[in-house]
Parts: sequence; C-alpha cells; structure tokens
Amino acid sequence: MSFKYESVAGHFEHDNASEPLVAVPDRFGLKDSSDQRWQNLFKHIHALNQEAPDNTFYKIFLLSRHGQGYHNLAEAKYGTKAWDEHWSKLDTDGELLWGPDPLLTPLGREQGGDIRAVWKKEALVGLPPPHKRYCSPLARALDTCDIMLDQVFDAHPHPVLIIENCREENGVHTCDKRQTRSYIADYKPHFSFEEDFSEHDELWHPTIRETKPEVARRAQAVLDRVFEKDTEDIFISITAHSGWINGFLTAIGREHFRLPTGGVMPVLMKASLKCE
Repeated sequence: MSFKYESVAGHFEHDNASEPLVAVPDRFGLKDSSDQRWQNLFKHIHALNQEAPDNTFYKIFLLSRHGQGYHNLAEAKYGTKAWDEHWSKLDTDGELLWGPDPLLTPLGREQGGDIRAVWKKEALVGLPPPHKRYCSPLARALDTCDIMLDQVFDAHPHPVLIIENCREENGVHTCDKRQTRSYIADYKPHFSFEEDFSEHDELWHPTIRETKPEVARRAQAVLDRVFEKDTEDIFISITAHSGWINGFLTAIGREHFRLPTGGVMPVLMKASLKCE
C-alpha cells in the first residue's frame, strides 16, 4: 500500500513555525484552552474520518524528542564542527562516555520529567493514553519514553513497541549504534519489539553516514506501517530523535523544525491511499 501524506494545520501553535518558543508548551501547543479541549480535538478527528472519502484517514501523532544524552553534552563541549569531524567517531574523551548508545544526562532525565508534567496536567482534562506507542531502540529514547508517561495513567492498554526504523540518522557516529536485542530486552523488559527485530545492529556502519533522504524514507516506512496496521487507532505517540523527526516532517511535506532535546511536537495528519 502507498499513501500520500499531508499535515493538517490550524490546531497547534507550532503549525506554521520553524522552531518552538519552549520545548514542551502548555497543552502541548494545542490552541484550544477550554476544559473540553481534548474531547473537542478527538471529536473533530473522528468526524474527519467519518466524513472522509474511501481510503482517506486522519490521525494525530505526538512526536517526542529524547532528553539530553551524553553525546549532546559532548557536542556542546567541542562544537558541532569538531564533533562531526572527530569526536563523534570515538566512544569517549576520557570524561564523557557517548558511544555506543549513550544514556540520558541528569538534565535529560529532568527533561523527560518536564514532558510528564504536561502529560499529567492534560490527562486530568481528558487527554487519553496514546492508542499506540512507538519508540526508537536507542537508550536515550527508551528512557525518555519510560519517564514521560510514568504514573500518568493507572494502566496502559498497549506496551511500548520498539521500532528499528525510528532510530536516529545512522552510521559513523558511535552514539547512533544500538545495543543488542538481548541487552534492550533486559533493560526494558516491559517494552516489546516489532517482528523481525534483529539481535545485532545490522544498520550502523563505521564509515558510511545515512543521508537525510534515506532517513525520510525510513520515517515514511513507519507512517506506512501505522496507516496499514493501526487502522482503528487515531492517537500515536513516537519517541525518537531530531534527525528522525525532521525525516518524518520531510515525508509529510513540512519544513524542518528545530525541536530541542526533550521537546514535543503534535502533528495532525491526513493520509490518502494512492491509486496504483
């Protein structure tokens, strides 16, 4: 199946912006500030789906970027040019450890808590748990995904699904090489894996860096999966990375967005099945 994707603007503050005023805005940026704001939004999405022609579907995606990792701290320490040319290819400078697969810094964990604080507030006025939760297999995203919804809801109907294609722009940088499936399963035993998730990282390459169009194709593959398999689910949470989120935006025809670590970006989406 092949879909055409587009963003539906008008509901969120950042819909026509290139960068956020804050990483996690009040109401996640929803313009409606009434007590019925989430009921209004989901009622509207249900109406869009009911009134849509055949093979046209609407869903809302909540895109969350992981909190600050030790690789982000190292890049800030040395500057982007030196980071890209030298330090990103190493595991450590003897002080900071960023490869492979760095953890969140204390600030990064706080940023996950900042997302959770808005989740808790909005859940009290009707924001439901996501119908599906997807996450990158990299530790900084896994931990952010865990922190941001911790104790927000009494129970969640679906576990987090780890998706290989949600990972960051890949190759060369040691911070973007993931751990084994066995390690991740021990680290996050309450998460689940997509079918055919490999034991070892088969995508990362020490000398070849993935291009941005290639990242966009991976992001589109995730979108295709959602619209093909999660047909009845309209609220999708994806915890990922800056490069991947911009690949997602490229796939739906939107400009890049400078989402900071620990930032959140909701996007209302329309998908139309292409005629073969």
